[in-house]
Amino acid sequence: MKVKRENKITFTTVSIPLTLFKKTEKHIEGTGFPSVSSYVAFLLRMILSDKKTSDKSNYETEMIKKKLQELGYI
Repeated sequence: MKVKRENKITFTTVSIPLTLFKKTEKHIEGTGFPSVSSYVAFLLRMILSDKKTSDKSNYETEMIKKKLQELGYI
């Protein structure tokens, strides 16, 4: 299901296991991320932008990938 917002950004739903969602919810408590969706979008942007930017450090990329693996996204 796609939802259109006033700012013309289109969103979609991605399904994850409920246990993973709850684990992620606890993980982001106190971080300033308003939702699991915004946190996952942030992580994916970081990974995808890193592939386009050669000056990003491999350490940062590996840390993000490790975190996504721990959360079960990759």
